Amino acid sequence: MSENIRTVKNATCTFCGCVCDDMELTVDLDKKQITKAKNACVLGRAWFAEHTIQSGPAAMIDGEEVSVEAAIEEAAQVLTKARFPITYGLSDTTCEAQRQAVAITDYIRGTIDTTTSVCHGPSGLAFQGVGESTMTLGEVKNRADFVMYWGGNPAESHPRHFTRYTVTPKGMFTPNGKKDRTVVIVDVRRTPSTPVANIFLQVKPGKDFEMAWALRALVKGHAVDASIEEETGISLEALEDLVDKMKNCNYGVLFMGMGLTMTRGRHFNSGAIMALATDLNEFTHFVAKPVRGHGNVTGADNVVAWQTGYPFGVNFSMGYPRFNPGEFTTVDTLIRGDADAAMIIASDPAANFPQAAIDQLHRIPVISFDTKETETSRLAHVAFRTSTYGINTGGTVYRMDDVPITLRPAFESPFPSDEDILTPLCKRVHELVTAKYQARGTGTAKVAAPLK
Repeated sequence: MSENIRTVKNATCTFCGCVCDDMELTVDLDKKQITKAKNACVLGRAWFAEHTIQSGPAAMIDGEEVSVEAAIEEAAQVLTKARFPITYGLSDTTCEAQRQAVAITDYIRGTIDTTTSVCHGPSGLAFQGVGESTMTLGEVKNRADFVMYWGGNPAESHPRHFTRYTVTPKGMFTPNGKKDRTVVIVDVRRTPSTPVANIFLQVKPGKDFEMAWALRALVKGHAVDASIEEETGISLEALEDLVDKMKNCNYGVLFMGMGLTMTRGRHFNSGAIMALATDLNEFTHFVAKPVRGHGNVTGADNVVAWQTGYPFGVNFSMGYPRFNPGEFTTVDTLIRGDADAAMIIASDPAANFPQAAIDQLHRIPVISFDTKETETSRLAHVAFRTSTYGINTGGTVYRMDDVPITLRPAFESPFPSDEDILTPLCKRVHELVTAKYQARGTGTAKVAAPLK
């Protein structure tokens, strides 16, 4: 057994949007491996165990090993020569790296998009149309006595959501934990999360909007016909009982899963839930929040939003940011054949996008950033092997409730971080774009200085 052991307390797990920051990691520094992850859930333990240091080149061009500097130069040339370049992913890297990616995309007048566009993008649209009554997970732990999950299965997707924040933990105003809370789960079928619930409501597939609108009507005191049961699968009596519990709780929270965004209704479903929370604030305190998946997808949306004004699917081709999901989101730009170059950061769209979009990735030069070999890195023209954020790389991430958390790395990696590559890439792109403007005789006024 190795004697070169290090313990890292209060480390952060970046596997999912819970971003639990109470990990105690035991690290074998000789083997560059995490041997124990105290407090981690089953997904977190697998995340830490999976990320060992692998051999291989830090940079490749067309499958051949090159220096990182040569790969950065080639990537810069590809991006600046493209007419409609896209940047995609960003949800599994640090906010510092995301910031550089936005700057690069701005310089090349491309389109930047996060994985939000294929998961909680409809919720992002609903935020803008309806508004959001929000909170932190700490508030939920300490105050919420009514918790509803709609269209999600946290027992499998976010195992510690129940135990750390919403169901079993004892809070300031919920000293008895689960005994002080009413837990409701709404879904189209029973899942491993169902046994946690005090109330389980099985809504008919594709009828989430109708159920949410019926709840809004009841909250506002309007009559709802008994035929709502035939429409939604939920009886009027059950809906009335639910509304009574909602209006009489002290602090209620509605958590939205992807079961709402990936079914009929999409952003209308999310908007209805947010509007329901607003309606309930006339009687008590109510909040609503999506349960986000990737470790820093919330950070990606925050960074893109505070730099452009929009959270995802942002296009700079006119010299200013424009937001139009369906036109500027990545799947759509690829399927239409608009994109002629792609920079993919911490994502693997070649493994999970529609086939037409994958086919376009094969036709265009792709620049890939990932911690391991993936389907996307294999087809990439330029592929960078990078270190893992939270395990090898420090920086900042955002928890699903928009709380920023500082990372505490466990051990060093021989590979550079995403930020280590994106920063010089940003500088080189800036130089090439500036030279292009000078060659055209248009000056450099339109090209701001690179980020530092």
